[in-house]
Amino acid sequence: MSARLSEAALATLPPDVARPAYDRRAVKAGIVHLGIGAFHRAHQAAFFDAALAAGDLRWGIIGVSLRFPGVRDQLVPQDGLYTLVERDGDARRLQLIGAVQTVLVAPEDPAAVVAALASPDTHLVTLTITEKGYKLDPATGALIEADPDVAADLASLDAPRTAPGFLVAALAKRRAAGLPPFTAISCDNLPHNGARLAQAVLRMAAAHDEDLATWIEAAGAFPQTMVDRIVPATTDADVADLAAVLGVEDQAMVKTEPFTQWVIEDRFTGARPDFAALGVQLTDDVAPWEEAKLRLLNGAHSGIAYLGGLAGIDFVHQVVALPEGRHFVQRLWNEAAATLSPPPGLDVSAYRTQLMARFANAALQHRTRQIAMDGSQKLPQRLLATIAARRATGAPCPALALAVAAWMRWQGGVDDAGNSFTVDDPLAARTAAALEGTDTAEEKVAALLAIDAIFPPTLRNDTGLAQMLAAWLHRLTTEGARATIARL
Repeated sequence: MSARLSEAALATLPPDVARPAYDRRAVKAGIVHLGIGAFHRAHQAAFFDAALAAGDLRWGIIGVSLRFPGVRDQLVPQDGLYTLVERDGDARRLQLIGAVQTVLVAPEDPAAVVAALASPDTHLVTLTITEKGYKLDPATGALIEADPDVAADLASLDAPRTAPGFLVAALAKRRAAGLPPFTAISCDNLPHNGARLAQAVLRMAAAHDEDLATWIEAAGAFPQTMVDRIVPATTDADVADLAAVLGVEDQAMVKTEPFTQWVIEDRFTGARPDFAALGVQLTDDVAPWEEAKLRLLNGAHSGIAYLGGLAGIDFVHQVVALPEGRHFVQRLWNEAAATLSPPPGLDVSAYRTQLMARFANAALQHRTRQIAMDGSQKLPQRLLATIAARRATGAPCPALALAVAAWMRWQGGVDDAGNSFTVDDPLAARTAAALEGTDTAEEKVAALLAIDAIFPPTLRNDTGLAQMLAAWLHRLTTEGARATIARL
């Protein structure tokens, strides 16, 4: 095994690799981040690294893995350093990010996580824990109190298991110590993500101490956010290719595109970086930005993932390289765009052009299977809300319905070539059980529409939509995804 990236190896790296432009030993950890996966390292951590480079040394990051030690084992031996690899066609830019100071693994030492969150130096808590990490019902937004980890945290916060549990345990300690609450910033693709995080935290707090819940609600801050950057999963080949360039191995590297965007509701408690100077958009209303991103970028991504995956197409850029694939995306965008109320500064036509160029970036190697994960958690905000808006006005939605029908077909765990795959989804057992004993497309659609954790009543009871979904599902089953897209 080759030597690992570390502080000691910095002097040996090629001169065109950008290095931290600040004294890492002088940095304070002002941020605790829950869910330190690839997206955080490619997105928020890069913004905070820029704040450090600008001379504000309060914004180092303590990363927290809520489940597994993998990221800790990648980063800690590298002194928290990793390479941000930006790819656009043949162009490549390498930057070392030094903002991460350490990584904690919550199941190994929950008390250390609570202590970090309760530290007087901590001003911001950011989260990228995926939709399912909030333990919220996708349809209602309520805390799933029957979840074993939620139930444990509702009973006791001596050793929290969930993100809401950790936040409440730490906020209780801060209140007892006379410290203000931190600002908690959800950076996940949830509609009204700040409000949903607040809802989960307040319910958890009220279960233990009504006065604590009242204090959090009055003094805390849970701003809404919209984040945007395509971050494909890193492969062993990526690590090997980078090692050949650096001369050392970076097991924590992340690859991404040049584009990055962060919109935050201007609502904080306590200190914060100069976000505006870092290129972050501060606004009084995130919702229009969030809605446009969820319904255009994320909605198209999900449709591409299921249709492409069923057709045996590995990457996003390969789907949009097909005339029928590109046409499908444009049709879906036509339907979704009509439901938007664009904020000032967002040109939807230009945004669509930009998105298509990003989808076509072959250097990213963004896998359809990666996007297809956790579909039950993503469908409500990416596709179903748009369909509901179209149906409410009597507008047609064939492309959106085709995307949902492709998700339904995906639940069978077999692609168009007859290859089996695992449906990676927290509700996979429930969708599989629903499909047992069904034969026709109509029966399958009815069974899946009945899952109230995914489909709201307005769509569950929409016979016209059910007929449209069944027609598409029948075609997907008998003709395959590529031929069905061509029919659209």
